[in-house]
Amino acid sequence: MDWSTSRTPDALIGHPLGRVDESSWELFLAALNAGIAEAAAAQLPLVVDLAGIPYMSSRGLRVLTLALREGKARSVAIALARPNERMREILAISRYDKIFEIRETL
Repeated sequence: MDWSTSRTPDALIGHPLGRVDESSWELFLAALNAGIAEAAAAQLPLVVDLAGIPYMSSRGLRVLTLALREGKARSVAIALARPNERMREILAISRYDKIFEIRETL
């Protein structure tokens, strides 16, 4: 799993790439925490671009839960953007589409 960021005037955008599962969830957690810290320093929301994530296991969903808590503690809003159909289904089944803002575009 890889991670890069970009910035717009309105948000910090995290771009994870690859599966988030038992072998990569720790990298995803570290990247999200770094993104939250960067967004907090810039006083911007964090948008996680899911376009590069083909699959996320329950470990990845747990990371999203931890990131949401960390974001709230640092006053950083977190949104998820551009999930593919599989990710959209995973988010719906787990009801994460009820606790995160899901965006169609960045």
